Amino acid sequence: MRAQFVFHEVWIGLRRNLTMTIALIVVVAISLSLLGTGLLFVKQVDQARSYWQAKVQLAVYLCNKTLVTPSCTQNGPVTATEVAAIEGQLKSNSQVASYVYLNQTQAYQQFKQEFAGTSLVKLAPSNAIPATIEVRLKNAEADVTQLAANMGGMQGVDSVEQNSAILDKFYRLLDGARNAVVVIAIILIIAAILLVANTIRLSAFNRRRETSIMRLVGASNFYVQLPFLMEGLFAGLIGWVVATGLLIAVKSLWLNGLQGYFPFNIQLSTTDLVEVVILAMVIGLALCGATSFLTLRRYLRV
Repeated sequence: MRAQFVFHEVWIGLRRNLTMTIALIVVVAISLSLLGTGLLFVKQVDQARSYWQAKVQLAVYLCNKTLVTPSCTQNGPVTATEVAAIEGQLKSNSQVASYVYLNQTQAYQQFKQEFAGTSLVKLAPSNAIPATIEVRLKNAEADVTQLAANMGGMQGVDSVEQNSAILDKFYRLLDGARNAVVVIAIILIIAAILLVANTIRLSAFNRRRETSIMRLVGASNFYVQLPFLMEGLFAGLIGWVVATGLLIAVKSLWLNGLQGYFPFNIQLSTTDLVEVVILAMVIGLALCGATSFLTLRRYLRV
């Protein structure tokens, strides 16, 4: 009977403040979805970094007949002696963890595997991909620039590319988008807190007669406050459900869609999405529950 009474009071409160309740649900949903999007961005960037850190950190491209860069034009295609000298330099360098030499055929086959399904494979002839030495470093952040400079001046070397330098702009773009999303989410969360407090306060004011009667018949503080507390939690729960749908759409239509522009499979897993959704639920319910409770302590003193 008590549970039926509590749910009846919750329904009355939601119906009386329907417009504010809808506004609250919308604000909670948007703020949680933006916060979740920021968290998904964090996971996406971390996975991208882990993916590239596990791969080659330095690529040494060797001269061939088709390259017309100044170093290759002056010295001609790389010779076996020059390749041996480059490998000897890498073997003796304490900064190098490992390296792999790929001749022109092997480099082209790897290129086709990595860029399979893209137009690059059709556009690039086999002789356009030079022989390559792929290098992994013990401490890429500290050593990659120095080693790239040393290798770039050796005979037979066309160019040296750093994966970190190529990806830094991409990482900064993702980090900037993530930070912007999180800042907007925090602003909306503050707005949601104020809206929850205002909704609960208005609901308590509209039902001040009912709460007075409950006091007279000896109802406990918790029993008087419970319907209002559940209103806030209910709005937070519905907002979280809407935010969950938005986060699924963000992952499926946006983050997964980014893979169309990159040939590497670093998509977020379903587990990543579930973790963010659960965290969003905890934050949403805690936000609405705590705000409702603190508001009731001020406006429903029993």
